[in-house]
Amino acid sequence: MINTVVLTGRLTRDVDLRYTQNGAAVGTFTLAVDRRFTNSNGDREADFVNCVIWRKSAENFANFVHKGSLVGIEGRIQTRNYENKQGQRVYVTEVVVENFTLLEPRSQNGGNGQGQSSNGNHAPSENPFGTPKTSGQSTPNNGKKNDNSNDPFANSGDQIDISDDDLPF
Repeated sequence: MINTVVLTGRLTRDVDLRYTQNGAAVGTFTLAVDRRFTNSNGDREADFVNCVIWRKSAENFANFVHKGSLVGIEGRIQTRNYENKQGQRVYVTEVVVENFTLLEPRSQNGGNGQGQSSNGNHAPSENPFGTPKTSGQSTPNNGKKNDNSNDPFANSGDQIDISDDDLPF
């Protein structure tokens, strides 16, 4: 069985970050995802998808995003139910987020990391902690933007010929 969801959209509100009785962080939010087509009036409609994210990822997500942030999420669909105070059975379908990626530069989304994902990857020229470098800090690669001296294929312009006998499949 496969239960995988990949969505790109904007947050409709800030993440609602709470903690369980055991101290586990849980964040809930709604993601507005545009449909690929327009309706009869020529307007593009959106789906509003309820999402939940857990533990350290929830804390990180809540710290880096806000209402309107463009994000990509990966996860799975989950359906659960509970009985409300009126005794009615309520069914909830939501996406449980397992991975996320921030899709806007800091200047557009109020200080969030450009291209950062939940596994800590970030653009090489960017400080992931949002603080400017001071004069006492060293610059990687001796100030060069891209040091490709160890990459034998960088900027060579030569084509690489590989025969079918060299491939493992």
